[in-house]
Amino acid sequence: MACKHLNAHELHPPTPTQSVYREDCTRCFDSIDDPTGLDVCLYCFNGGCTGDRQHATLHYHESRHPLVLNIRRTKKHVKREEPPQKISKLAIAAETEEDRYDTVTQVNCYECDVQNVDGASGKLPAVVAGVLKANTFARQAEVQAWEQEFTPCEHTLCLEQETARKIQSQDLGHCSMCDLKENLWLCLQCGNLGCGRAQFGGVGGNSHGLKHTEETSHAVAVKLGSITPEGTADVYCYHCNEERVDTELAAHLAHWGININEREKTEKSLTELQIEQNLRWEFSMTTEDGKELKPVFGGGFTGLKNLGNSCYLASILQCLFSLPSFDDRYYHFHGSSPPSPHPAEDLDTQLRKLADGLISGRYSRPDTDVIASEYSPEIPHQKGLAPAMLKHLVGRGHEEFSTMRQQDAFEFLLHLLKLITRSPHLAPLHDPVQSFRFVMEQRLQCMSCKKVRYRTDEQDNISIPVPVRRISHESTKATSKENLKDEFEPVTLKECLDIFTGSEIVELTCPSCGSKDGFTKRALFKTFPTTLAVNIRRFELVNWVPTKLDIAVVVGDEPFDLDSYVSRGQQNSEEMLPEDGTSSTQALFTPNETAMAQLEGMGFPRTRCEKALHATGNSDADTAMNWLFAHMDDPDIDAPLDLGASGSTSGPSAGVSQESIDTLGAMGISPPQARKALKETGGDVNRALDWVFSHPDDQGDFGDVDTSNADAVQADFTKQEAGDTELPATFRLSSIVCHKGASIHAGHYVAFVRKHIPDEDVESWVLFNDEKVVKAVDVDEMKKFAYVYFFERAKA
Repeated sequence: MACKHLNAHELHPPTPTQSVYREDCTRCFDSIDDPTGLDVCLYCFNGGCTGDRQHATLHYHESRHPLVLNIRRTKKHVKREEPPQKISKLAIAAETEEDRYDTVTQVNCYECDVQNVDGASGKLPAVVAGVLKANTFARQAEVQAWEQEFTPCEHTLCLEQETARKIQSQDLGHCSMCDLKENLWLCLQCGNLGCGRAQFGGVGGNSHGLKHTEETSHAVAVKLGSITPEGTADVYCYHCNEERVDTELAAHLAHWGININEREKTEKSLTELQIEQNLRWEFSMTTEDGKELKPVFGGGFTGLKNLGNSCYLASILQCLFSLPSFDDRYYHFHGSSPPSPHPAEDLDTQLRKLADGLISGRYSRPDTDVIASEYSPEIPHQKGLAPAMLKHLVGRGHEEFSTMRQQDAFEFLLHLLKLITRSPHLAPLHDPVQSFRFVMEQRLQCMSCKKVRYRTDEQDNISIPVPVRRISHESTKATSKENLKDEFEPVTLKECLDIFTGSEIVELTCPSCGSKDGFTKRALFKTFPTTLAVNIRRFELVNWVPTKLDIAVVVGDEPFDLDSYVSRGQQNSEEMLPEDGTSSTQALFTPNETAMAQLEGMGFPRTRCEKALHATGNSDADTAMNWLFAHMDDPDIDAPLDLGASGSTSGPSAGVSQESIDTLGAMGISPPQARKALKETGGDVNRALDWVFSHPDDQGDFGDVDTSNADAVQADFTKQEAGDTELPATFRLSSIVCHKGASIHAGHYVAFVRKHIPDEDVESWVLFNDEKVVKAVDVDEMKKFAYVYFFERAKA
């Protein structure tokens, strides 16, 4: 029987802006590399697997789109030469599929039950060609790859060279200050040879080229080993501190007796080394005796491909999906996916897909396509899964997470938890973020009249400071002190928690006695979460830039309890501060002093800092800073914070949309609370959600409703208090996210997770380094310098 849909009105080639999901299934990680291939819908270009999951059939039943293009591919074995040719534009060239794969396609019709429909019939030629030529979804997301143009500067354009002389040949030449014969840089002004900085991949260097510049102020140097007959080379301007282009390089080299036509490139360029470092910056994957760490395969041991600076995402996801709350919520091995007309655009579907990929073990197996090379280990690792759809979905509309740049893993954790909380969780499913939530209780006490006030804040993490105690080098000679790296005394986790929960003095006017002596403030745990996420702040601001400090924080594997940090609540002997009056309301807001200090350290006036922290839920300096930049032109930006008027139902803030109230209501927030939060945050749902969590005791704004019935209205929406009060509150370290590099916005992230490895009796630490999953060694050292810690509540 012939197919009747070949000229269907809905058939058309994909437009340049349409996503074509022709690499992996939108509901699981089965792909076109599987034996039965992938069915791409010729109507909406959804990708559906054709194996035992049959997500292609599910898509047909949900959409009634009958025609599909089945794509199957096998990998070609191609050996590439190294190193690549010199390039003047830093970009990662994209290979075509034809270069890497053999591909077989055929058109099938589900409704007519016809296999291998004639691809030359009706509209099929144009549609099929369009599908095969279109960028895949993953490629479309990667198109904005790293690019950097190199240009001349005034120092290369106006270079004045000293008296000419012939330098030693390349084979005999060495650094003028040491014996290094590679990584040599020729000063184009005077002809001095100096070694460069130590570089990625074990290339040695003592920075004598830089030292020469500091002594002579000569700006421009060229790397000898990078010079090619075509006239390209690494040219660096030390004054600009940038790689540059020298338009007269051949003439400048000839001045020192170097004929550029006779040169041969012998070393990798800076560009090649930088790309290699970005793609291969790894934590050690070998033991002390040089043996490869043992790869681990099976359920719960699946790696994630690096999509280009996506290690921050991979490390957080590995930690989250090792937790029972995420396993229970998103991993349903025997279940079926809920109906979703656009599965690639549905957060719940993509999280289920990821859970299946990471936990099932279906994709955790050695890569059979590995070809031996200088970079390949003896034991092949797995290919890893590419969470491109989830990365796009989570980052969509976000200023940072939508880019290909490296990001802060902790900020990404907070962003993801917020998105998950905002998404629907239909009974009997529960929001997994609830396992992170708990209540901190803050106690304010007037230092004069001793009256107190208590306030509770619901949180899903704590960010704790680390005391900075530098180790003195008094005995070291002054000449060598400049080259010494700062060293710090190690601290314990308990010391950090003691500082976090310790008392501090805040400057406030007492609404009861009028004293300006200030208040003591202390925050302790009122309830405890099931999973405690802890961010260790090892940074200090240097010229407005957060600089990472290598301070060791000693964290053990053994369980520990937090009972000593429990808030006792109001005591019978304590007299409470009054609750009414504008001055009382003013005292209710106490800025986050850590965030306040960071903002003031950046040069923002205190009045603006207070406004920003109040508007953003009093959470952290980064969020407040973004608010400040967005409100710099507000006419009242320098007016003192007036909390007495903020709750008014008049003025511009009164216009709160019912849609926003309904959105917050779907998250369990009552209409009065939602209305008040939206008014306080200018109608921004995201900020309003933060405001509700930071003001859990505020009943909200009832508008024109009779507030005498407020308790009855609120009762229907009362949320159960997050966390629990059961003691002992015993926790045990379950996973960590570690960072390698000087800045949280560069370098590399990995995760270490405590797991049961098959055929082993006790738990071990497992290293998740992008797609590589291995049994870890020497984890104690990594725990000392981790960036994010996840502690699980120990069962009684």
